[in-house]
Amino acid sequence: MNFKGRSFLKLLDYTPEEIEYLINLSARLKAEKKQGIAHRHLVGKNIALIFEKTSTRTRCAFEVAGADLGMHPVYLDSQGSQIGKKESIADTARVLGGMFDGIEYRGYGQELVEELAKHAGVPVWNGLTNEFHPTQILADFLTIKEQFGYLKGIKLVYMGDARYNMGNSLMVGCAKMGMHIVLCSNKKYFPDSELVKTCKEIAKQTGAIIELSENPMEAVKGAKVIYTDVWVSMGEPDSVWQERISDLTPYRVTKTLMENADKDCVFMHCLPAFHDLKTAIGKTIYEKYGIDCMEVTDEVFESRASVVFSEAENRMHTIKAVMLATLSDKEF
Repeated sequence: MNFKGRSFLKLLDYTPEEIEYLINLSARLKAEKKQGIAHRHLVGKNIALIFEKTSTRTRCAFEVAGADLGMHPVYLDSQGSQIGKKESIADTARVLGGMFDGIEYRGYGQELVEELAKHAGVPVWNGLTNEFHPTQILADFLTIKEQFGYLKGIKLVYMGDARYNMGNSLMVGCAKMGMHIVLCSNKKYFPDSELVKTCKEIAKQTGAIIELSENPMEAVKGAKVIYTDVWVSMGEPDSVWQERISDLTPYRVTKTLMENADKDCVFMHCLPAFHDLKTAIGKTIYEKYGIDCMEVTDEVFESRASVVFSEAENRMHTIKAVMLATLSDKEF
């Protein structure tokens, strides 16, 4: 397992064995942190964190993980960098690649992070693009493995808008790891047909099952995991809310839906979640549309089945594993 110098842009670039290695390394690093065992394997290295889209979990995960490994992270937001405005992606990549040992990018099109990786000369890590969110999937799979002890054969149902980074990445990840994924939504929110085709080809080699469904109660039968995400992604206009609420309310995760799944089913969400009225957006949606939750009810979000905060913590451990594997000269 030689990851040195490789970028981490999407799970399609990695084999099932490599993904499993990163998950297992994440678990080991998590155990060491819990035991107070220092793992400052990358002292003296510097990393740039480019955030064109804001984040709580991704930023904190990269900064804490980098510090734990002995590195110095430098945060660049949309105002702190000329990337794509006064300076091209390629030029920015070459500038930062000369100063830093690794670069994280969180922003818009997948082509941007791919271009960055092409010219940087150092590992580039995808912190989220419109199309893929690979570090989130590693955290999700670590969480599932902690809950059930294995991944292969696990049935995961993704509810809601499956056209973008989370639906895409979960489908790819499940295909790679031999899992059973059902993407359940109104059919106009199904993922790109070409990506579905690619994942089904991968599934032939791994034993995975890839399904699309419009029937929530049928889809969740036997599910070990029910997963959802916000209905409107960052950067989308407010004008889409009414349509999304109308189209996706039948795919809200409720207690009734959870009870129709496997008795040990867990609820997962990459966060933030609109499950109550304690956020500005939640209050606005309530005032405009009269609903007190969106993709998941508060009853499910706060239930014993919810593992969302373990999942959020695991972002740090899996990101740490990716950075360690791609920046270190040795295998761990």
